[in-house]
Amino acid sequence: MTDPGRVVIIGAGPAGLGAAYRLAEHGHDAVTLLERAAGPGGLATSYVDDHGFTWDVGGHVQFSHYAYYDAVLDRALGDAWLHHQRESWVWIKGRFVPYPFQNNIHRLDPDDRARCLADLERAAAQAPQRPRDFGEWVDRTFGGGLATLFLVPYNQKVWGYPLARLGTRWMGERVAVPDVARIKANIADNRDDVGWGPNRTFRFPRRGGTGAIWRAVAGLLKPERMTFRAEVARIELAARVVVLTDGRRVPFDSLVSSMPLDRLCALTEGLPAWTARAADSLVHSAVHILGVGLRGTPPPALATKCWMYFPEANSPYYRVTVFSNYSPANVPPGAHWSLMAEVCETSWRPVDAASLADWTVRAMREDRLIPPDAEVVTVWHRREEHGYPTPFVGREAVVEPLRRELERHRIYSRGRFGAWLYEVSNQDHTFMQGVEVADRLSGAGGEPTLDTPDYVNSGALLRTAG
Repeated sequence: MTDPGRVVIIGAGPAGLGAAYRLAEHGHDAVTLLERAAGPGGLATSYVDDHGFTWDVGGHVQFSHYAYYDAVLDRALGDAWLHHQRESWVWIKGRFVPYPFQNNIHRLDPDDRARCLADLERAAAQAPQRPRDFGEWVDRTFGGGLATLFLVPYNQKVWGYPLARLGTRWMGERVAVPDVARIKANIADNRDDVGWGPNRTFRFPRRGGTGAIWRAVAGLLKPERMTFRAEVARIELAARVVVLTDGRRVPFDSLVSSMPLDRLCALTEGLPAWTARAADSLVHSAVHILGVGLRGTPPPALATKCWMYFPEANSPYYRVTVFSNYSPANVPPGAHWSLMAEVCETSWRPVDAASLADWTVRAMREDRLIPPDAEVVTVWHRREEHGYPTPFVGREAVVEPLRRELERHRIYSRGRFGAWLYEVSNQDHTFMQGVEVADRLSGAGGEPTLDTPDYVNSGALLRTAG
């Protein structure tokens, strides 16, 4: 095994915890994990509001591409899980359509259905061409009907940018490519087609929300190796030291960081000037989470639903989760239920935070999520500046040179915003980015999650405990 020397890990989200856990497995004890918050979890932290409702920072669910990840979570939480069959839907033109939308256009009005199918057939008959951007790919793959009705408005709500701003390398398992013959058969049989995707089934903690997972994983580590409320002020390359805002200086030989890549570059003294310009060109979106706690019982239409997508302009949110369906412990005792909305914010799609809660509740009533007589007990609102790393056109030409330059100094940027790769930014992906960089530092393996995302997302690593 290789000795990585003194390892400092910045961030106790899934990536940082994965690195710390794996280094401990390798018997490496010279590890210090720094986290600016009061506890672990990062973007996978859960919060309990003043009324006793639990909220996640987004619609997190546990499904996995890795046997190793599953084994760690089993060790951390034991049998304290609830298991669910996914029910995801699109709300459009006053009705719910099962997801993936393109597989279920039999639910549309006859005119919309006919247009979407005709445009799908025309798109399928075209000679393949390499698209310049995601918007062009959508048009060539689905045709104008589906693009206009759902894919363009929905994706602009999710990403907060025109689709021409997005590249195409991120898609993989994230977008269901249409199978025209299958869609026509679904129309002929009036059949719902809902089995696509890696999250067809998922699990969720019985108590504590998603944050319970990462508190439990942190509990597997030596507490003396973790320092909370430790915010980084700067990283001095020449001195090989992380300086905290309270003045403490933490020396390192190897540094694993899960803070956003742009922030890491801004705080690291001694990098070439071009890195600042490159980091400034990275594109991301902020996310607002609005948790609406209600008294009573959900309407029958929501009784078994997991989450729903909303492409239309009347609502600010792109996704709403029936969060009380994930676990009864997500709401206080008695007759309560909850909805959790996600709203994207960018410079292209600004958000008025002061009026967002009122707009959200009003839109939920319009979209028939909240019955007219339902009592809203609380609206919880949290904004995260770094919500999603945007897979912008030219991303690789920015991210890869930054990563190489940092690694030249034995700084390894990993995690959702550390790697800036949306296609491997789920909790399982980011935890394994930490595990795999620990393997690399210890001379025990490579980093397939960063190096071969399509291979990882194929499920190949579910077949080995690794």
